[in-house]
Amino acid sequence: MSYPFSDDQEELRRTVRRFLTEKSPEPEVRRLMESAEGFDPAVWRQMAGQLDLQGLVIPERYGGAGHSYAELVVVLEEMGRALLCAPYFSTVALAANLLLATDDETAKRDLLPAIAAGRSIATVALTEHSGRWDADGVAMEAAEADGGWSLSGEKFYVPDGHVADLVLVVARTPAGVSLFAVRQGASGFAATPVPTMDQTRKLARLRFDRTPARLVGADGQGWPAVSETLDLAAIALAAEQAGGAQRVLDMAVEYAKLRVQFGRPIGSFQAIKHKCADMLVEVESARSAAYYAGWAAAERSDEVPALASLAKSYCSEAYFHAAAENIQIHGGIGYTWEHPAHLYFKRAKSSELMFGDGAYHRELLARRIGI
Repeated sequence: MSYPFSDDQEELRRTVRRFLTEKSPEPEVRRLMESAEGFDPAVWRQMAGQLDLQGLVIPERYGGAGHSYAELVVVLEEMGRALLCAPYFSTVALAANLLLATDDETAKRDLLPAIAAGRSIATVALTEHSGRWDADGVAMEAAEADGGWSLSGEKFYVPDGHVADLVLVVARTPAGVSLFAVRQGASGFAATPVPTMDQTRKLARLRFDRTPARLVGADGQGWPAVSETLDLAAIALAAEQAGGAQRVLDMAVEYAKLRVQFGRPIGSFQAIKHKCADMLVEVESARSAAYYAGWAAAERSDEVPALASLAKSYCSEAYFHAAAENIQIHGGIGYTWEHPAHLYFKRAKSSELMFGDGAYHRELLARRIGI
């Protein structure tokens, strides 16, 4: 992966942007965020059938397109810009990455082709009542039963858990943290949508009551794959945040040019100039952090863990600050329900907390680089 992006990668960006401009305009975002499912199944099928987005980073031997993480960074940046309401992040950045991180070839052959084709919506159930993202936060127990495994307990804050037909559950056995696959409709399994501040990204609470589950990978050896996936997902989220940050910067600059106060555009006032200039520096820096982390992921660099935390920390705070400043520049209208500024503000805050906030990742970064 090199910069600038290749011609093919830029064409991918243009193609995805055109698609999202048509399929994810603001009225459609508002309609879908009010719906129970939170996405349009027809658009989901088009994403797979026309653009091959679900299979973008899945190797060809599992039915995917076999592209690198560089292409995924491009796609997620555009999705963040458009506030796409779809279970793409949970299916691709979480579930597909987790399956690819395991050494279970049988599970990969069985589960990845349906994801790549858009026939399967998948997610990862990790966090519990504590809200922790580390191995010590995994308390849900898995027990051997009838020659297989069963799960009992609850998982919280599961992205798109109410619509996923495949849930990869992180649970604990006597041997340690392990990974299990559960199908929608399995006995003892229940998924309940939960109210969220950011209505454009649905979360669910999952309950398991002696639910039959399939062990993925070796018993007690699941955490390395989960840890790798969390790093890759943090990079994916950073790219999404960079796209959203650029969009709110564009909104702020456009409004500053058009809004007239005291006989002149407000963009001519020094206070507004300083806000826009500071936003620009932060947005460009966020994009650079996300791109470099994406490059490391594409190259399978040893720097991925450190860069994932760096990108997640910086992009989270840059996006939230840009979204807040966008509202300030818009003034009273920026606070209204009718204006899209609040949609990006809420997405920025929810994304900041997902996988740990900036302080959490700075501490993680310090440990990873030996400080």
